[in-house]
Amino acid sequence: MKKFRIALIAHDNKKADMVVLAREFAPFLAQCTLCATGTTGGRLAAEVGLDVERMLSGPLGGDLQIGARLAVGEVDGIIFLRDPMTPQPHEPDINALVRACDVHDVPCATNLTTARLILKQWMAASA
Repeated sequence: MKKFRIALIAHDNKKADMVVLAREFAPFLAQCTLCATGTTGGRLAAEVGLDVERMLSGPLGGDLQIGARLAVGEVDGIIFLRDPMTPQPHEPDINALVRACDVHDVPCATNLTTARLILKQWMAASA
């Protein structure tokens, strides 16, 4: 069984959605190696009980830390619940991370529907 390495990121207005998603897939995510940006990781640990390695907050470089891991093959996929309606001060970092996913052919879900599809596919692959 493959142990997936997943990065979890959510903008402020999407953190509650990330918690809901993580609860929905908690048994599967508990079997994965997880990392997340700071606040998102803290909420997933506290509210869902997941073991999550916390990076810096996104605006402080957490997106870049995850991007660096992705670039060297240490991340199998990213769930990045973005808030398209709110400007982000670290937009260049976000764009660099999404670009790195494209360059390295790593799945990147940016909304709940795509996240659910990817997580269901990974669950089936790990069974």
